[in-house]
Amino acid sequence: MSTRRLDGFELLVASGNAKKLAELVALLGPLGVRLCVPAEVGGLPEVVEDAPDFAGNAAKKAASGARASGRWCLADDSGLVVAALGGAPGVLSARFAGRHGDDAANNALLLARLAGVRDRRAAFVCALALAMPDGRIAGRFEGRVDGRVLEAPRGAGGFGYDPLFTRDEPDHPSDGRSFAECTPQEKAAASHRGRALARFAAALPELVARGG
Repeated sequence: MSTRRLDGFELLVASGNAKKLAELVALLGPLGVRLCVPAEVGGLPEVVEDAPDFAGNAAKKAASGARASGRWCLADDSGLVVAALGGAPGVLSARFAGRHGDDAANNALLLARLAGVRDRRAAFVCALALAMPDGRIAGRFEGRVDGRVLEAPRGAGGFGYDPLFTRDEPDHPSDGRSFAECTPQEKAAASHRGRALARFAAALPELVARGG
């Protein structure tokens, strides 16, 4: 990862999710980046997330936030893709059960859809997009972590589908713990968002230098 600092550089994050912001602070803090949230710029226009993939929705949100605020803007779209469900909930992860952000209902519906299903393979995917103040996309990044869906929720940490997801990769076989049972540091190091953000943080100084 680049060690070049960006002291004084302000980055608007097109999200009000406090837990996502905490992960960003942990990764971008060492670069000297100051993060700001939509409330600090008077809010951002609502974006219809109707793209067919995570990357498209992330780009839409980043471009809209940048144009509305005149600032560099970072946006993400992420979710869970389940093999046995044909990739669902996918881009509908946050509103799988209908109401946006109802984690309990989303988790319950996922378990109901997988009742009696032996193939529990799944992956968390995160797409990030960075837009320059004029709305042009300066960079795109993706992170993915493979695993499987547990039979029942475990742990009180994390958010979203974390209580139902256990990492299971060739170099890291599942230890049975869900993401909600991992420490924030463990999750950040292994998660889809952590992997995407690490790539973003490494590239950010060069992107700013080229776009500044």
